[in-house]
Amino acid sequence: MSDIDLIIFDCDGVLIDSEGLSARVLIRVLADLGVDVDMDYFCANFVGRSFPTVARDIRENWHVALPEGFEQSYRDELLDVFERELQPTPGLVGMLDSLQTPCCVATSSSPERVSHSLRIAKLSGRFGADIFTASEIRRGKPAPDLFLHAAGRMGVDPARCLVIEDSIPGVAAALAAQMRVLRYTGGEHLKGRILKHPHTVPTFDNWSDLRLLAPQLTMGGYAHGGQG
Repeated sequence: MSDIDLIIFDCDGVLIDSEGLSARVLIRVLADLGVDVDMDYFCANFVGRSFPTVARDIRENWHVALPEGFEQSYRDELLDVFERELQPTPGLVGMLDSLQTPCCVATSSSPERVSHSLRIAKLSGRFGADIFTASEIRRGKPAPDLFLHAAGRMGVDPARCLVIEDSIPGVAAALAAQMRVLRYTGGEHLKGRILKHPHTVPTFDNWSDLRLLAPQLTMGGYAHGGQG
């Protein structure tokens, strides 16, 4: 990966250890509507997708019309949980400190949610304005649109981009954009789970391993463990 000019990070489940918290809240509020979703279903169908896509899945597969205000109510409760519990993924801060390659964020989260999440996790200053969301494009992951949009805005050829993702839709989107991709599996929601993705996609569950997979992207050696 000596020809990488840009690293594109997903946010939820990559920069922040949020997917387990999101699952806990969504599973509970859906149970109040009689929708029995478990963690396996959440990981297989909701991780990496925008809320409109999740809502469509619920309507089509569970034949439930979400009540007016459901999305905002869910987001409000989730933000409250985030304020108390959200953390960066373990070792992330040390890795970011070591990066010598430009980076940005491309996420299926709403602009409001990603802004709040990065603030709570004390990561707001890490990316400046280089944060791109699914609200800016027509098709979300697994379509390549979001990653191509991010590369275009950053002025980098897609072939010279590396995407770091945790979700199957995100991995598919990166491959469709003809970008290199690594799958990060260190988030709480993927621990102990069977991972399904193309065998050509490398995985890692510790940020210190990024230096081993792509040593030219970081300065030699950095502190890791804990929260960085």
